[in-house]
Amino acid sequence: MTAILGISAFYHDSAAALIVDGVIVAAAQEERFTRCKHDASFPEHAIAFCLEQAGLCRNDLDYVVFYEKPFVKFERLLETYLAVAPAGFRSFAAAMPVWLKDKLFIKRRLRRELADAPKAKLIFTGHHQSHAASAFFPSPFEEAAFLTLDGVGQWATTTWGVGRGNKLQTDHQINFPHSLGLLYSAFTYHCGFTVNSGEYKLMGLAPYGSPIYADKIREHLIDIRDDGSFWMDMRYFQYCRGLTMTNRRFSDLFQIAPRQPESEFQQRHFDMAASVQAVTEEIVLAMARHIHRQSDCKNLVLAGGVALNCVANGRLLLEGPFERIWVQPAAGDAGGALGGALFAWHQLLNKQRTVQPDQDSQAGSLLGPSYTNAAISQFLDRQAARYTQIDDDRELTRRVAELLAEGKVVGWFHGRMEFGPRALGARSILADARAPQMQSILNNKVKRRESFRPFAPIVLQDLASEWFDIAPQHDSPYMSLVTTVAKSKRTPPQDDPTSLPSDRGTQPDALSRRLNGPPRSRVPAVTHVDDSARLQTVDRVRNPRLHQLLTDFYQQTQCPVLVNTSFNVRGEPIVCTPEDAYRCFAQTEIDVLVLENCIVIKSENSDQ
Repeated sequence: MTAILGISAFYHDSAAALIVDGVIVAAAQEERFTRCKHDASFPEHAIAFCLEQAGLCRNDLDYVVFYEKPFVKFERLLETYLAVAPAGFRSFAAAMPVWLKDKLFIKRRLRRELADAPKAKLIFTGHHQSHAASAFFPSPFEEAAFLTLDGVGQWATTTWGVGRGNKLQTDHQINFPHSLGLLYSAFTYHCGFTVNSGEYKLMGLAPYGSPIYADKIREHLIDIRDDGSFWMDMRYFQYCRGLTMTNRRFSDLFQIAPRQPESEFQQRHFDMAASVQAVTEEIVLAMARHIHRQSDCKNLVLAGGVALNCVANGRLLLEGPFERIWVQPAAGDAGGALGGALFAWHQLLNKQRTVQPDQDSQAGSLLGPSYTNAAISQFLDRQAARYTQIDDDRELTRRVAELLAEGKVVGWFHGRMEFGPRALGARSILADARAPQMQSILNNKVKRRESFRPFAPIVLQDLASEWFDIAPQHDSPYMSLVTTVAKSKRTPPQDDPTSLPSDRGTQPDALSRRLNGPPRSRVPAVTHVDDSARLQTVDRVRNPRLHQLLTDFYQQTQCPVLVNTSFNVRGEPIVCTPEDAYRCFAQTEIDVLVLENCIVIKSENSDQ
């Protein structure tokens, strides 16, 4: 037996992953256990879980793999500071104590933290090697081109190459400070969102605007070549010199200062979001075309933070030259823990890889902890909660489908927790996608987040192409693609005074009027203002209980679509334990909590 523990930590989204003889046994982000969103600390809880899941102790570990090379990263920091000195002194002064105390000597820190794993050999992989490995090795492809895109790891911000069998070969890379991820983060910052966590909000904001600044971005900020490679004009950016992403020249270019968080949006913010989204898609598509020409591969795999841009992924599938694409569900740095471990097993130890046709080895990305009905019952009894336990799974899903059809918001907790940022039906809040007001209810009363943010649909795989614009041979099991609602399911166009072209400007109520306009489709709760939807297809193999729930809902309503959003509230990680789920249920207006086979109805516990 060979046990390899992968670790990512000390930047954001620390995580651990364990593979045993090449099989992915467990993986989890540290934030789920500590309840600190994007926790960057050493993932001791995630490691403990992974070992417990495998029935191993630390002494059983053969290798510990850290997902990047700290000294190379430090070299990049030093060279950057020297290149811009003395301009970057404040940033330099803030960063160096942390590096000299913790980050530079990670090998020593790992040895100290894993003192009871004496035989484990330490390995450090390259940051983008870890991303590429996380994308290719679990994919369902024997051969595929890979593309990794993020903010920055060590030097590389973008790499591409080819994976064949158990080997990866990198053919090209783009280095810091030229970074598509940091370009997107700069607009994220300027529009008032937090860098490294608010990029998906910017993506959700983009459909409210028009890409009227795309030419300005191409003309001033980034030079894009035919092969998708690019060169950024650093005079507009501050991230090499200071503690912000953009500077006065950037503000002058768009004639707007950085938006303060939580302040009112202006039309300009929507248009900036739409513009950088359009340029991002343009670059990703150009790169894909070039990689396809160079590699002659039919398949493409992606990882890195930019690979979480579901809109770009959707266009890649629809317009790109590749027949199939696969995106690592934990595409950000958390997935580096898994990629590092897989890189060591296949690439460094030269272990063969077995590919099952049309089936990845990510196990639905359901790689976290689970809890038994007995443990849940004991917990609910301690809370003096009134609940019903339905041991027959079919009866359970029929009952929950009835509650959803009645308009109830359901907290759904089942099986092993997801690895990655998406809730895929293990720790989810579910609701009826047909309800016109459901988006507002979920945003305002349950999630307590910005009103503009859309919700994602889950749909039965077999019926996905009837309801959404996705070909029958394609799927989206990890919610990694955005497509549009099928025309046949959209509401016929109306003379809508809130439509985008006539609604431009800086009216303070413009966003509200757009959100509260006429239903755009038969599933308005998951239809964004441009008719798009971030799709998750559900099949019986990966998620049998969720598939049965959707089937029951379809039989009762003739609609195979539900809202699926992460089981958490704004600012908190997705729930991990029954305690986390019950607390979230109690503090929000979720109507029903389903913990495995136990159903808790809030109206029956109103005196709690």
